[in-house]
Amino acid sequence: MIIRVFRVKVREGKHREFEQFFLEKAVPHVKSQPGLVSLSVGRPLPTSPDEFLMTMLWTDIESVKAFAGTEWEKAVILDDERHLIKEVFVHHYERINLGKKD
Repeated sequence: MIIRVFRVKVREGKHREFEQFFLEKAVPHVKSQPGLVSLSVGRPLPTSPDEFLMTMLWTDIESVKAFAGTEWEKAVILDDERHLIKEVFVHHYERINLGKKD
């Protein structure tokens, strides 16, 4: 399985607008993708007020590529959110199986 970690810093003053977009459009878009096993979303704490997080667990790298396209190592940014974003970070990890309880 593949863990995809997406972090986004939003432009100053765009926190509420981005959070609304994130929850109403981006999350449903990702949840509808074949091969997605789980999704977690985080909003900022005061220590990092403009950074949101989305972690995704995918069945395999082919599912990630089907979702993200040929440049799968980059962020998938929808047109409606581009003006809200200051900076994005995407990282991929192979999940380590820790046994039955993981």
